[in-house]
Amino acid sequence: MSAVPRVRIVTDSTCDLPREICDRLGIVVVPLNVQFGSAVYRDGVDLDSRSFFELLTKGPDFPRTSQPASGLFEEAYTRLAAEGSPIVSIHLSSRLSGTVQSATVAGKAVRSRCRVEVVDSRSASLGLGLIVMAAAEMALAGSDQWEVVSFVRRLSPNVHVMCFMDTLEYLQRGGRIGRARAMLGTLLNIRPIIRLEDGEVQPVEKVRTRAKALDELVEFVELFPQIDRLAVLHDESPSDVEMLLRRIDPIFPRDKIIVGRYGPVIGAHAGPNAVGVVVSQGVST
Repeated sequence: MSAVPRVRIVTDSTCDLPREICDRLGIVVVPLNVQFGSAVYRDGVDLDSRSFFELLTKGPDFPRTSQPASGLFEEAYTRLAAEGSPIVSIHLSSRLSGTVQSATVAGKAVRSRCRVEVVDSRSASLGLGLIVMAAAEMALAGSDQWEVVSFVRRLSPNVHVMCFMDTLEYLQRGGRIGRARAMLGTLLNIRPIIRLEDGEVQPVEKVRTRAKALDELVEFVELFPQIDRLAVLHDESPSDVEMLLRRIDPIFPRDKIIVGRYGPVIGAHAGPNAVGVVVSQGVST
């Protein structure tokens, strides 16, 4: 790999990638905002997952989230422009957030200084994260801006996210519930399972126990004859994660599975105790 990428990759904090991966691959992360009452925090900067869930469960206020101001993207692009490399900026689904719009406004503002191409991932959390990782690895391997953009657009439909939650309350109150609205009113002691499809929340199943929900995640992974990358996302559920890793290992080696905690912005909509899997089928470069 080349020491300096021909293209710089920018994303947002909903990618939920561990910091060491972002540092290793030179990925620049712009934070979204989480607000409790009058207090505003930058996702992953002023507020980590553990502190967020303490506020969520103990505080009186329900969290609200918002995309970064376009000025934050403009600052990031301007800083990278000094290196002379073009930028590919890959973000949370536009059906879930205005982040793509903020990045697009910033890209137009800096076009006299650098070339920025903004891409809607049509995904979220580690779905976005796996796409961003693949793009960053391409950049480090020497691909140019348009090769990376083309690859990301072909990859996005081949990245699949499924998770289960303890409740749909947070998705509903945050306004991100999509077609899973049909599940509301039937969820007493039921754990909803949802998928992200074309960047929107879709209902899958309703189960009564976490054990059955974990079964559904394993069966989901088993659907794919070819898996290029796999990730597990969670709040703080080590026993569930260990069980998933053990059961998925015959399908995909556990030492190659990325395990990450979802951050405050995703947590504001998923709530506590959610667990999910992300499958990337990959595409040829």
